[in-house]
Amino acid sequence: MISYQSEGGVAVDERPVAPNVTSFDLKEYLAQRKMLVEAALDKSLPVVPPETIYNSMRYSLLAGGKRLRPILCLATCELTGGTLEMAMPTACALEMVHTMSLIHDDLPSMDNDDYRRGKLTNHKIYGEDIAILAGDGLLSYAFEHLALETKGVPADRLLQVVARLGRAVGAEGLVGGQVVDLESEGKSGITVEMLDFIHTHKTAALLEVSVVSGAILTGSAPDDIQRLTRYAQNIGLAFQIVDDILDITATQEELGKSIGKDVQAQKATYPSLWGLDTSRVKAQEMVDLAKDEIRIFGDLARPLMALADYITARTY
Repeated sequence: MISYQSEGGVAVDERPVAPNVTSFDLKEYLAQRKMLVEAALDKSLPVVPPETIYNSMRYSLLAGGKRLRPILCLATCELTGGTLEMAMPTACALEMVHTMSLIHDDLPSMDNDDYRRGKLTNHKIYGEDIAILAGDGLLSYAFEHLALETKGVPADRLLQVVARLGRAVGAEGLVGGQVVDLESEGKSGITVEMLDFIHTHKTAALLEVSVVSGAILTGSAPDDIQRLTRYAQNIGLAFQIVDDILDITATQEELGKSIGKDVQAQKATYPSLWGLDTSRVKAQEMVDLAKDEIRIFGDLARPLMALADYITARTY
């Protein structure tokens, strides 16, 4: 955030002013950003010996998907005055970590899924052993790629991103949430608070670092980081609520993965605690709260506003 002294000597925020935008085409925005991310991901991971592991890593990394996490990172970086180029290595690293989580989540010892994004899961093609190693390879390579390929960013900011990503994916984040999720299967008496804990860690933590990392790269002010953190936490839980709803209401063809798995595994979900109608209302409330956090950015926040709305409107 930039400030200047007014004639009365009072410091006033001076934020960049966006052009007068009358409309925002989210579909076009997502298509353009996804194309850029896909090209960067393809380039980031060439096939070298041993070919088997790199082919396995690429199979899942390039299998499609919404690319929501890298797009959020790019959007926040642009919002706070940065460029696509300075954020793209972080964006790719986020998708590598996310892909690792999907590969491992689909394993027989976890959710035991045969399909992901409309394709056979990694372990169905390469076997469980290679799938585990592909996930491990993507996780470690994410940090290598982020550290070596980011240009024009001071080392202290890059170190903050590395630390936050490590926390988001570890026992304080994704791994911790997954453990509690597994321990809760088949148990009665799961409360909303317990479910919030699971998904704040398992789902929202990676979405949070996806949003916040873009702003850290540009050296954003602490107040702005906090606003974006609250925005991300709210869309993270909204995203999971909608995921739980779609597991009940969507078809396998729409989702590109098995449906009804939560019921089969006797997992507590938001619809199982609230019902479908209330779950939809709660998801919308969280999206509204998220949007309130970033209204201060004005027209610059249009992409993040639209992405928040997309959370509740999506059908896959």
